[in-house]
This record gives sequence, C-alpha cells and structure tokens, in this order.
Amino acid sequence: MTLCLASLLAVLLAPGDATQLTGKFDSGKVLEAQASAADPQSPIAGPKLTIDQALELAEKYSPILSGASAQVAGARAAIQTASAYINPRIYTFQGKQSSRPVANPGVPGLLQQYGVSQMIELPNVRRTRIRVADLGRASSEIGMAVIRRAVRADVKHAFYDVLRRREEISHAEENLQLLEDLRRRTRVQVNVGEAAKLELTRAEAEIAMGQNAVKTARLFYVAGLSALRAAVSAPLADNFFPEGTLDTSVSLPELDKAREDMLANHPVMVQARTEVERAKAQMESEKAQRLPEFSLDASYSIQPDLRYSQFGFSIPIPLVNRRKGPIAEAAAAVTRTEATLNQHRLELTASLESAYGQYLVADQQVKAFEAGALRQANAAVEAARAAYRLGARGIIEVLDAQRVLQRVRGDLLDAQYERENAFINLQELGAVR
Repeated sequence: MTLCLASLLAVLLAPGDATQLTGKFDSGKVLEAQASAADPQSPIAGPKLTIDQALELAEKYSPILSGASAQVAGARAAIQTASAYINPRIYTFQGKQSSRPVANPGVPGLLQQYGVSQMIELPNVRRTRIRVADLGRASSEIGMAVIRRAVRADVKHAFYDVLRRREEISHAEENLQLLEDLRRRTRVQVNVGEAAKLELTRAEAEIAMGQNAVKTARLFYVAGLSALRAAVSAPLADNFFPEGTLDTSVSLPELDKAREDMLANHPVMVQARTEVERAKAQMESEKAQRLPEFSLDASYSIQPDLRYSQFGFSIPIPLVNRRKGPIAEAAAAVTRTEATLNQHRLELTASLESAYGQYLVADQQVKAFEAGALRQANAAVEAARAAYRLGARGIIEVLDAQRVLQRVRGDLLDAQYERENAFINLQELGAVR
C-alpha cells in the first residue's frame, strides 16, 4: 500500500506536468502541434496575411470594385455623350422631268437636288444636359467610395472572425489537454484504489465532449477561411495564416461629434445629396427643352434648263406637346431623391448609435472579464485541481471549475469579437479612423 501511494505521488507531482497543473498553456505550442498533425482543419502556419495585406488584395481583385469602376467609366463617357454636338444632315434627291404638250413645255431630263440641314441647340438645353451628366459621374464616383467601404468592412469582418475561430481552437485544445491530464491522473488513482471507476468514466465522457469541441472549432475555422477568401477575392495559399489580434481598445469621439461628421462626410449622404442635385438639374433640363430648337436648311437643285438654291429654317411649334409629362416626372424624381436622402439620414444615425453603444458595452464586458471573472475562474480551476490532488475534492468539482473557465474564456472572446465588429462598423460609418 505504501508503494502504491508513493507511485501515485510520483505521478501526480512529476516535473513534466508542472505546466499543466497551472492551467496555463502556450497557444503557439498548440498551433505547432496542430501544424505537425497536417490536419486540413487545423490552423497550419503557412504564409502570413495581415489585415493591411488583405485589404490591399481586395482593392486589386474584388469583382464588386471592378464593376463599380466600370460604372464610373460609363458615367464619364456619358459626359462626352452629353457634350457632343448634333451632326448635320445631308440629303439628295434625283428623278426625271418630262414635258407636257403645252405652249411652253419644260425641257425633259434629269432632276437633282442636294441639301444640308443643321439642328441648332439652345445654349441652356446643352448646358443643363451636360450638368446632369456631370452630376451622374460625381454620383457614380461617390457610389464607388460607398462600395469600397463596404468591401473593406466585409474583409475586416471575415478576417477577425478567422482570428476568433483560431482562438477558439486554441482554447478547445488547451481544455482537451487539461482533461486528458485529469483522465491520466484519475486512471492512476483508480488503478491504486484511491478513486472509484465512476470518476474515470466521467473523465472519459468529458474527453469525448472536449474532442467534439475541438472538431467543431476547426470546422468553424475552415468556414471562416472560406468566407475570408471570398471577401478578399484574391488567389491565396491553401495554408495562409491570418496574423492579428482581437485585443485592441480605442477611445471613441463624442457621439454628437461622430454623428455630425458622419452626416456631413459619409459617402452615402454625399451621394444622396448629389442625386438630389442631379434630379433638380434634370428638371431644369426638361424645362429648358420647352423652348423649340430650330434647324437651318440649305438646298441646291439642278434641272435640265435651270439651277437654283434655297436657304431657310424650320422650327417646331409647341402647341400640343409642352413637355408637361417629362417635367412632372422630373419633379417627382426630385421628391423621391429628397425622401431617399432623409431615409439615409435616419438609417445611418440608427446604425451609428447602435454600433457606438455596442462598442461601449463590449468594451466594458472585455474589461470586466479581464479584471475579475477570468482571473477568478483560473484561480478556481487551480484550487479545485490542487484539492483534487490532495483528495479533498472529487473529479466533479474539477470538471465544474474547468467548464466555468471555458465559458468565461468563450464569453471574453465573444466580447472581444463584438467589440472589433462594432469598431469596424464605426469605421465604415466614418465615426472613427
């Protein structure tokens, strides 16, 4: 019996297990172990990818930005279209002339007529049309800035989600190693008769749950990598390694100041105001077209016995159509764009207040976890394991303390991710840099 107890104490107090007894692990060693396993669901450390590199690749390869660039190019071409002058129209007629049996019959022969007609645009019509096209170009360029912000935000969300999933793998791996150590110790105790076999069964059940948690975390990690690939839209290495941290905290500006800056400078608001100006310019263009545009005409006729030329002009008379319909449509477009501007103002204000509050709450949660709950949970695990080694507590108390620690670490990680998400949203809204 003395020999058995000595063997038990030698195993429990082995120097190689000193690190495991503290409940603290090096996540880098965990990732190295995963890399050596060559598991496709493990975060194998391949080529590193920082958030700045991911954003740069998205700027270069994103098909959404390519489509927006093409739209801007089309809007610029529309200015050339609006600035182009109306081409002259050239016409010609040919026929035959025959004489009639009268006192002075005409000379039979070939008839020819040539002419040219040039539409003369009114300066106000041309000026307003070009202004509409120029505002359309400005709106499309601002719209591209909106799309660029959205693409960058998507990349950031996906990038930090991968960091979160990788950290979850690290937590799950550390928990599994603690459980395996606990099972090994429990098996020794059962073998020497110091513990009931039921405790070993409980440890085995916890091992199965821990293994399942590791597999689930790896699956989420793979899904996160796929989402990041889609957001970046660039060819990335199969085992690329996003490098970054979720442990960041910033000082936010005052909410009123952030709201004022956002409403003044956010691309969505600038684009909406530009669309209002464009709609008003379109209405002015429709009103300018109520004045009739005339054309200058010149013709030259050749007959068998004489030649003559003609000059004149033609002008439509606005009696039936005074463009009431197009003007009313343009006025309705002005009302619609103004309503859209007000709607964007409400939506952006609500989004800012939500992201602002989310960041403050998440930041407070992170600080609370780091200052109290996480430290207490670690202390509880160490105390329970120490009591278990001395025989003062059973395995249930150790498992309960370990579950609490995992839950606190998971809640801390969730709070860190929510804080980062809120910060990204605030950046997209223009409230912070």
